[in-house]
Order: sequence, then structure tokens, then C-alpha cells
Amino acid sequence: MSDIASLLNASLQPASRKQAEQQLNQLTTQQGFLPHLLGLILDSTQERSVRLAGGIYLKNIAKLRWEEDVAPLPEQDKSSLRSQLVPAMIALSDPADKSIRAQIAESVALIAELDFPVKWGDLIDQLVTSLSPTEYNVNIGVLQTAHSIFRQWRSQVRSDELFTEINLVLSRFMTPFLNLFRQSATLLLSSPVPASLNAVAQAQVLLTEIFYDFTCQDLPPAIEDSHNEFFAPSTGWFQRFMTWDPSELRKDPDDPTPSLPARLKTVIFEITELYIKLYPDQLSKSPAIENFVQSVWQLVGSNKLPDVSDDNLVSQSLRFISTAIRSGYYKALFSSHDVISSLVQGVVVPNVGLRDHEMEQFEDDPLEFIRLDLALPSGSGGAAEASTRRQSAADVLQALVGSGYQTEATEIVGAWINTGLAEYNSNPAENWKAKDSAVYLLTAIATEASTTQHGVTSTNAQVDVVKFFSEHVFQDLQAAQGSVHPILQVDAIRFLLTFRNQLTKEQLLAVLPLLIKHLTSENYVAYTYAAITIDRILSIKRGAQLLFSQADVHDFAADLLSAVLTKIEGAGTPEKVAENDHLMKCAMRVIVSARQTLTPVYQQVLQRLVNILGIISKNPSNPNFDQYIFESISALLRFVVHGTPSTLPTFEQALFGPFTFVLQQDIDQYIPYIFQILAQMLALHTTGVPAEYRSLLPFLMTPACWQQKGSIPGLVKLLKAFLARDTAEMVNTGRIATVLAIIQQRLIPSKVNDVWGFELLQGVVQCVPPAQLKQYMRPLVVTLLTRLQTSKTDKYVYHFTHLLLFTIAIDVQGLGPDYIISIVEDIQPQLWSQILAGFVVPQVPKLPHKDRKVAAVGLAKMVTESSFMLSEPTSQSWPAVFTSLVKVFNEPQYLKTTSEDDTSTGLTAIDYEELTAGYQAAYSRLAASESAPVDPVAYVKDPREFLGRALGKMDKPTLRTLVGRCEQGVVGPFLQGFVAERYLAI
Repeated sequence: MSDIASLLNASLQPASRKQAEQQLNQLTTQQGFLPHLLGLILDSTQERSVRLAGGIYLKNIAKLRWEEDVAPLPEQDKSSLRSQLVPAMIALSDPADKSIRAQIAESVALIAELDFPVKWGDLIDQLVTSLSPTEYNVNIGVLQTAHSIFRQWRSQVRSDELFTEINLVLSRFMTPFLNLFRQSATLLLSSPVPASLNAVAQAQVLLTEIFYDFTCQDLPPAIEDSHNEFFAPSTGWFQRFMTWDPSELRKDPDDPTPSLPARLKTVIFEITELYIKLYPDQLSKSPAIENFVQSVWQLVGSNKLPDVSDDNLVSQSLRFISTAIRSGYYKALFSSHDVISSLVQGVVVPNVGLRDHEMEQFEDDPLEFIRLDLALPSGSGGAAEASTRRQSAADVLQALVGSGYQTEATEIVGAWINTGLAEYNSNPAENWKAKDSAVYLLTAIATEASTTQHGVTSTNAQVDVVKFFSEHVFQDLQAAQGSVHPILQVDAIRFLLTFRNQLTKEQLLAVLPLLIKHLTSENYVAYTYAAITIDRILSIKRGAQLLFSQADVHDFAADLLSAVLTKIEGAGTPEKVAENDHLMKCAMRVIVSARQTLTPVYQQVLQRLVNILGIISKNPSNPNFDQYIFESISALLRFVVHGTPSTLPTFEQALFGPFTFVLQQDIDQYIPYIFQILAQMLALHTTGVPAEYRSLLPFLMTPACWQQKGSIPGLVKLLKAFLARDTAEMVNTGRIATVLAIIQQRLIPSKVNDVWGFELLQGVVQCVPPAQLKQYMRPLVVTLLTRLQTSKTDKYVYHFTHLLLFTIAIDVQGLGPDYIISIVEDIQPQLWSQILAGFVVPQVPKLPHKDRKVAAVGLAKMVTESSFMLSEPTSQSWPAVFTSLVKVFNEPQYLKTTSEDDTSTGLTAIDYEELTAGYQAAYSRLAASESAPVDPVAYVKDPREFLGRALGKMDKPTLRTLVGRCEQGVVGPFLQGFVAERYLAI
């Protein structure tokens, strides 16, 4: 334990980070580690960097390992930590400890999410007793902790469990909360200002955030009864804070962080927006909203808050206006032509223009410019995505268009657009900003509904988007580099990106060459936007089909891919190469779209991808880029080898070296991807297993390999590929015993990884001859049953049931129903009947549609082929099993095998919103490596016919007796059908 400080320090150095983290990982489960770590964090004699590293490490334990079930944390340590965390927050009340305190607050929230209130019943009491009437630095720590716990309610789905927790908190926290809110607000709004103004203001911001937390699900009675105290037009706390702006708290105009008054007003606008959505009746009791709308005019009208630090406040106040318009409750406020005109002139237009700091960002921090610019408002009733002033202003226009004010808004904004275009045409070199604003306004007013993924999905019928594009935008898209301002060229590309669904396939094919030309631009934003737009255009679907096939991109795919890779390669350092994941995503999209078209150049493409991987592996820094480059390699492999199987050795020669390096260097961000691609390549071998793969097996069986959770799915996929192609070798070398040990010791006991244990077990049962597997089955089944008894979950019961039915259903010689039943009965007589009654029969109706055929075949074989099931006492379970089987046939459409086009499997998952790329993600799945699911009972074409024939072979008196015990209303009509079809003669 004495080494913890030096290990934390070593974890901050790149050279020693990996080893230090491994040692800390080993210490974490030792008794006393957690209290010792917290003590170190609180020790002011330690270096600040070490204390902060300790705080982050503690937060990560709370986030990733608090409920670990394979190598669990000692319960005594967890209990000790729960009792010490709130006092630790108080001990870190000094403003100098703010960053460390934030880590502890986050740890409290993460642990509370799992343990409160059941295991941490006194948490709220600890917080309440820590509040102080005078020590506001202490109050900040308490409120920060409380808010970090309560804010999680905002995103949770309503449930009895959630409301039980909320009511428990309200019963203990509401009264002290209201008292402290009143005390703090009175201090801030009185004269003279309090000596500890900054601390009281920080506390007030947190109190207001907690007000939002308390009202985000339902309106607490205490807050409902105090409505006027907060919302009254001139005397309510929230309205009074609208004009509160003490000079002592004002910031330097160049400081981009919001002032405390600005933060407070931002939260108040968030609360009023929430009330409009959830509690409009409450607001209708007074003209509160009308007053807040007036406050927006006074605060942000005519660009009164131009500083960057006020961006959040301006954006949120405009979102509040949009929500008020969309709600329909305030038509009297917004319906007149004059009001809409003054809204556009005073609030929208001033916030649409590009500002100086955005111009600087365009030049100096282009990725941040793109990130903000891409967060387009949805325009479909929810503007949560809008983040910049421009987007929030545009969302006000979209709210007007979508709320019945389309004609007035289009006419008024149209005049502003024409003015801007005329101003530009009078002097294009000087007045380019006027055109930029005009194009942005047109985009906003033309959009009725949009999403980031699909662009605009419906347009304002009064705006001709295509005509505007051809008359005013196309010229900038076509212009030579340097002949117009680069921002206008970016506007033209973004216009195409936004309205891609409004153009025909022919129009899009016509502009693609222009976009490819922009990939060679010197301007970072221009070539990145070109890559983003190409990616989105190639992703367009009409129904379930992609609009562009490989035939459509055949002529230019290779050149397009080369241009994108050239941009990536030219970036320089590993960090610069990896920073622009938009380029890598575009490359991936071209590979996925072009498919076999790239076969003539695949070797050059593969080598370039491998070289890029070699560069970024020196310092992995962008999980999205990593996901896309591995998807690119996987997709290239998939399509080229599918069309030309002889190319597989070339892929293996190119990839084995770099992959071995990644495994040797333990680059843990990449290892999950490596395993998936190795499995993909091995699965492409139809005969035998090359020696290079076999040499990996000893490494794959080591415990260290299975410690990283993100690696487990890829490892399972790889081992299943080995089992399918190299069973004899694995049996002869004793590897099967090791595989089963991994399943029993690491996968099945884990609530996170049990699904992968069952997946691997299916591979074992399917591939290993039953006679050679028999010796391992009894302890294996005991492990499965022990977990079922000690810590079953719904998911576990499903997988357990599916495994039993799968084992009985598959066509493996020697693996009939009695194979598994005899093992269970050997453990305990009549245990099989208990399993059927307690788990299998209740679970069958709940099985997903994809598993119904396996269930039908498994149950059919169980009731017709098992000697146990046909003799006493187990035969007493036969009627219930057969009845559940008959009910499966009530939905025959789910019993057919659907043939899926193998070339498209998984590819729909390759999309921005659907990716889980990230180093904290439990598992980064490679969609391109997925193969079409194989029907494990393909030998049965028609399960009903299969059952009919099997029943026909049974002993007639036995069958008659068993059927007689069944639910005749269910079973009778079903069997009559078999009689009519001459399968049976009962």
C-alpha cells in the first residue's frame, strides 16, 4: 500500500503508465486499498498531481469496477468508503481543491447510482447535516455532490423505483434546500453584497440546478405550493435574477467562460423551458412566460451580449423562445406580423452572422469549428442539439415555420435574404459575410424537420431549395480555390450536405466530382466538409436500400479513396493523423460502397491503411478514428476476398506483422479490433488452420488476455473460429479443457460476460465430439446451475434455456436429448423436471423470434426421442413441455430460416449515431466483420413436419396416454391437423 503514491505518479508518465496501471489494478482488490487511496487523496502533503490522479482512479473504480463479480472489491472496503466520501467532500472545501473535489463528487454520484438507497441509506442525511448557514465553501461541496446524484434523474425513464428514490430524497432534502435557496437569494439580491459573494453565487447556481433536478420528472408539492415565490412576474426569485448582474462578478470580455450571473440565468431559462413542456397549467396562473420573453428581448435583443462567455446564455434563451412558440400556448404573443418581424430583426439576424472568434476558430481550430457547426438543430420540436448562437437563432425560425407562421416568417426572412445577397453582389470581395448569413437564413427557413444523420427530411413548401442552390450556391461550389472566400465554399458544401435528400440521384452524381475536387483543397474545413458530405451522400437510403451501388461509384471510387488517404497521410504526427476521423469515416464509406470495385487496387489500399495504423499506434488518441480504420480494413478484406478468395494470403501477410506488434506492445485500445479481424480471416479458411494462427493459441488462453472486458467478444469469436476449423488439434493438445475453464471461471460467473460464456459454449457443444466432451460436462453443468441458484438474472435464464434447447436441437452424432438430461439427472435425480418447470417451460414463450426455430426443434426432439421424458417420473413433465411446444407453432412465420444477403450483413450498423467507439466502451464491435447468422438447425426445413414425423414414430399407447394429460383446448386442434395430414393415427 505504501507504493500507491509512487504508482499514481508513474501512471502519469507515458513510459511507465502501462506497468503502473497494471500494478494498481492488482492492488485494487486488496483489503484496505480503497480507504488508503482516499486518505492519500486527502493528504495535503502529497503532490497535487498525485492527489488528482488518485481522485480520477477512484472515480474509474466507481465507474468500472464497483459491481465487478469476477474479481470483486472487498465489501468491507466499499462500506468504509461510503461512510467516508461525504466527509471527504467537506475536507476538500478549499477552492484550491476544486478539481479534486469534482472527482470525489463524481465518485459519490456513480456509487449512489448503484447503492443508493438500499446499501447507502444515510447518504442524504450525511449531505443535509453537512450544510452550513455560514460556510458557503462547504455548501458548494455538498450541493455539487447532491447535484451530481440528482441530475441523473433527468435522463431516466419514469418508474416506481425512480419515484421511490426521488420521494425519499425530497422527504429529507426539500426543506433545507428551500431554506438555503431563500437565504442565498436574499443575500445576493440585497445591498450591500455579501463578503463571500463569489461563493454564495456559486451555491446559488447549484441550488438552481437542483431545482431543475427536483422538477425534471414531476412537480414536488413543496415547489408547487411555492410557485409564485419563484415565478411571479416582478417579485419571483427567477424574474428578479434576470436583471441581477453585480459588477464584482463581471468577467474580462476575452474570457470565454461564462460569469456566474450568466450561468444562473441560463439555468433559469432551462427551468422555464422545462415548465413549458411539462407544467404549462402551472405557468398559466400568471404572465410568467410573457415576462421571460420580455427578458430575452432586454438581454439579447440587438446583440446586447456579444461576448463568447455569453454564448450559452444567448443560445438557451433562444431555445426557450423556440419552445414557447412550438408549445402553442402563447399564440397571442407570437402571431402578429410585427412581433415576428421584430423577433427576426432584433433576435435572429444579429445572432446568425459569423463573429470574429468564429472566424479565428475557422483558421486556428478548424475541428472545433466543424464540431460546433455540425450540431444542427433538429427543427422537429426538439432543439436540444442546437448549441451555437447561429443554430439557436435558426431554430427560432424553424419553430415559426413549423407552428403555423410559415407565410409571415418566410416573407420577412426572404426580405433579409435578398438584402444580404444584394449587398454581396455589390462588392463580393468585401461583403462575403452578408452572403454567408443569407445562405444560413435560407437553410433555416427552408427546413421544417431535420436530423444530423439524415439531413433535412421535410422542407418549407414556400421555399424552392433547388432553385436557390442553382442560382446562388452552385457557383461557389464550382469556383476555383481562392476565387471566392473559403467560408462561402464551405457554405456551398454544407448546403449540399443539409439538403442532400432534396436532390435526385442524378443531381447528386453530377456534384460528386466537385466534392472530390474539394478534397484536394488547402482549407482544412473545406476538405473535411467535402469528406463528411461524400460520406453522407453515399449513406443515403431509399427505403431499406442504399441509393448508391458499387456500379454507381465504379468509375471514381479508387481515385476518391486515394485522395482521402492522401489527406490523412499528409497530416504528420500520430495525433494530427488521428484527429480528423471525418476523413477516415469517408474512406471507410467509399470502401463499403465500392466493394469489389477496389479489387484491382486493393494491395495499395491495404498497405496505405496498414501504414496509417502504424503511425497512429505510436499514440492512440481518437477512438472514432480507430473504429473507422479497423472498419475499413475489415470491409476491404470482406469484399475483396468474397469476390477473389485467392487474395486472402495477401491480407494475412500484410496484417499479421502489425497485429503481432499491437499484441506484443499491449496496445489495449486496438486489441478488441485485432481479435475480430483475426477471427474474420480465420473464418475465411475453408480447410485447415495455418500455422500462424495455431501459434496464437497459447497466448489466447492466458488469463491476462481475458482481463480486458472489451477484448472478450472478439476472443470468443476467434476461439469459435478455431473450434469450427481445428477441433481435433484442440482436443489432442488439451485446449478444450482450457476453453471450458475460461467459460467456468471467468465468463459464466460474470453478469457482464455470461452472454459470451454461453456463446463460446455453443461453439464447444457444436464442434467437439460428445464422447470427448462427456468428461467435462458434469462440472460444467454444476457451474451453470450454481450461477442459476446464486445470482440469476432474466438474461441468464434466457441464455441457459437457449443453451439446453440448442444442445438438444443441433444435429451432432451422439448428442441426443438424453445426453444433457442424463448429466443433469446424475447430479440430482428429478432435477431435470425442476429445470423444465422452473425455467424452460416459462421461458419458451419469451424467447426472441430468432430463437423460435431452435426452440421448436429442441422441444420436438425432447418430447419424441428422450427415454427420460417418456418414462416415469420425468414423463410427468411431458404434457407441460408439449403444450409449450404447440404454442410455439401458433406463430409459424418465426420458424422459417430467412436467407440474408451475406454481402450486406452488419453494414447498416456502420453509422455515426450507432457506433459505440470509445476507449471506455465495453466492446467496440466491427460491423464489417459480421457474417450472416448460420441456422444451427438447417437440417430441419419445416419444424412442424419434423415434429409430425417424429410423433408418428412414437409408441401409440404411450403417446395417447401422454397427450391425454395435456391441455386439450390447445393440443387437440393441433394434433387433429397432424391426423388430417396422415402423420398420426391417434
